[in-house]
Amino acid sequence: MKTSRDKLSVAPEVGRWGARAVAAAGILLASLVWAALGVVAWNNAYNELAAAEQRNELVVRVMENHVTRTVETASVALASLGDAVGELREFDATRLGEMLNQMLIGMPYLRSVAVMDAEGRVLASTSALDRDLRISPALLAPLPPLSQDVLLPFLQGRGLGGFQGPAPAQGAPDPASAGVGSLPLLRHVMGPRGRDLYLVALINVDALANIDQGMLMDGGVALLADYSGLLLASTAGLPLMPGAKLTHLPVFASHLLAQDHGSYRGEGVNPSKRLVAFRASQTRPLVLIVEQSFDAVLQAWRLALVWYVVLGAIATALIAAFSVLTLRSLRARVQSRWALDRAHEEVAQREQDLSVLVRSLQELIFRTDVLGRISYVNTQWLGKRGDAAEGAVGRFLQELVEPRHRAAVAAVFAPDNLSLVRHVSASMRAVDGQLHHFDIAVVPLLDSGGTLQGFVGSAVDVTERRDAQRQLEQQLAFTELLRESSPLPLAMFDTKGRYRMVNKAWEDFLGRGRKDLQGEPAGKFSSPLEAEPFSSLDPDWDVEGGRRVAEHVVRDLYGRKRDMLINKSLVPDGRGGIVGVLCTLVDVSEIRAAERITREAAEAAQEASRAKNEFVANMSHELRTPLQSILGFSELGQLKAQEHPRLHQMFTDIQNAGQRMLALVNDLLDVAKIESAVGTFELERCDLRMLVRQVAHELDPLMAKRAIRLRLVLDDAPLLARLDPVRVQQVIRNLMANAIKFSPEGGVITVTAGLGHGNGLHLSVADQGPGIPEAELEAIFEAFVQSTVTKDGAGGTGLGLAIARKIVEIHGGRIYAESGPQGGAVFHILLPGRDWPESQIADLV
Repeated sequence: MKTSRDKLSVAPEVGRWGARAVAAAGILLASLVWAALGVVAWNNAYNELAAAEQRNELVVRVMENHVTRTVETASVALASLGDAVGELREFDATRLGEMLNQMLIGMPYLRSVAVMDAEGRVLASTSALDRDLRISPALLAPLPPLSQDVLLPFLQGRGLGGFQGPAPAQGAPDPASAGVGSLPLLRHVMGPRGRDLYLVALINVDALANIDQGMLMDGGVALLADYSGLLLASTAGLPLMPGAKLTHLPVFASHLLAQDHGSYRGEGVNPSKRLVAFRASQTRPLVLIVEQSFDAVLQAWRLALVWYVVLGAIATALIAAFSVLTLRSLRARVQSRWALDRAHEEVAQREQDLSVLVRSLQELIFRTDVLGRISYVNTQWLGKRGDAAEGAVGRFLQELVEPRHRAAVAAVFAPDNLSLVRHVSASMRAVDGQLHHFDIAVVPLLDSGGTLQGFVGSAVDVTERRDAQRQLEQQLAFTELLRESSPLPLAMFDTKGRYRMVNKAWEDFLGRGRKDLQGEPAGKFSSPLEAEPFSSLDPDWDVEGGRRVAEHVVRDLYGRKRDMLINKSLVPDGRGGIVGVLCTLVDVSEIRAAERITREAAEAAQEASRAKNEFVANMSHELRTPLQSILGFSELGQLKAQEHPRLHQMFTDIQNAGQRMLALVNDLLDVAKIESAVGTFELERCDLRMLVRQVAHELDPLMAKRAIRLRLVLDDAPLLARLDPVRVQQVIRNLMANAIKFSPEGGVITVTAGLGHGNGLHLSVADQGPGIPEAELEAIFEAFVQSTVTKDGAGGTGLGLAIARKIVEIHGGRIYAESGPQGGAVFHILLPGRDWPESQIADLV
């Protein structure tokens, strides 16, 4: 038989095994709860998406039926009109116009109806703008056979004139026609005396896409396009205009190749992931598309997901609490009576502490129904209001506050934005007449389905804080008087723009004493326009924090116009009102005069530079067109004059001169582009050795032609830096081409590349030419400047080295020239080896 001591020794072991079993069961049950909530949430999301897809497919089917029926109705009407035209014995424009107008009246979705002959002349039309037009039949291809019709591609504009583009006299499309277009339906009919005629009906694409917006979910967009991916029309909310290309959409890239209708989840017209449904017309090359944002479809599901998490947390807490209770119960069976009594004492002590904590809480705690009617308040109500809590139950909270705050308090119980905490400040008068100010916070109380059940809130008494703020404002008002000694003019105006206080500097500014100014309107001693900037109350001051800084022109004592920086601040009265405006003036006339002179000089310089660049660019572009003709015809002349040596030599001379002229024009374009300050350099990690080898390979035929030998001295280690490879190769190519040009036949060109000072790269190109005079080593890098030694036989433009210097400087490097020790010239390029961004916008001026 076990004694009490034996039972006490067994109790700890039993307690440990019981705690492990209870903890394992609690963890397993909590895991099952979270798994179940996850499955439910996933299933809800799946159902939401599936329902949205079905709705989109239904909407796009309705739209496809509407579009097909509309086009086919127009086709039947054209057929009937064609039969009527065929019954005419003679061509009667008046009778034909009446028939067209009758058809247009019966079909409001048509913009116009017209009749054309086989040469494209418009014989009759319901639109005055289309009459007497002549349209090339090639623009109407493919022309339909007799008694058949064809739907032509999208036509920009309001009439048949869109086939010809904008009129030359107009200079630009009509802004009113931007985004406006039609679908031409063309039918071939037989007119009087067997004459071939074509009936054209312009179908308004906006009417085809007309659909009740209520059929689309929030954020939904419906659009109409043709098989080529050209946007014809759309509902509101699409940022694209008719005529935009949609070929990048999966609908046109893949889906239409396999099926004529369906839906998918992925890319749409609008950004972000979309639910897209599409359907092609059964009779016409038209496609209807409806898309819906994933976020809009899953918005309600995300709100519900929060409550799933809350529910899971509550369930986990309950399971944990149940496990703790079970564990305590298990331990209670094996523990002695004294341990149980001690536990009871601890529970009693905790309850007492909680009770004291609740009694010491100074906030008012309340709960209301969905309308804001109070259903519970705590005991602090008696201390704040002076009456029993039961007197507040059943009343609306806004009824208990001061009248001026009732509208704001009622607004916090609005049933919108249920996820936000609402804050409001209000005053409440106690039974004894004492006024208390409260900061009230209200939180919507929702059930697991997201339905509003009521509101829970708290109110903090901030009366003492408000009183302290009032005292502080009074002290600040007293501090304003200390500004009397300020050298800046300072004045205070009331809310009606009358003087209340000025300092000595303001008296000196106006030449009036404060006794003369006190109580007088600001405009009495100056014009109303000059007084208004520093005395008026702006309506948006509350939004901007009660302070405004602006600059105005004001006349001083001597009538001179002065630029004044006006600093205005609202002066509160301590009760939530406004006493007036405190205004300080700072004379910035000299500063502004200097700024204007500087700005005008900079603008003049910029305008001169822009005009020069535009002139160079425009003239270069204008010269390229005739040069292309000269080069083309000279090349053709060379081919035709093979048997006439003298004539062939003449065409060869023209060809060579044209090539030199084209090189000059290209260099001018390059200079204009560089000096336009908009060039973009694409920097990437490059090996300078590879760029040198590529250029050397490219120029190998030129060197072979003159028997020039190239000597490459390149480091074995990679010469890495962040460069624009195209631009750097342009520099290397220019230097090597110059070396080939000025080196004697059979000479040697040496290209060296390696590491320079620090982490920089050093590239040099040396030739055996005539060299460059010492005085011209810097000048040759200027535009249109050539060395006096080589310019007579160079045949160049003098722009290559100027462009090279611009490119090198943009890379943060340096290029310079020197005379070689054995004659000739040596060009050096120093490039930084530090990291650069992948792409930069370079200011190349």
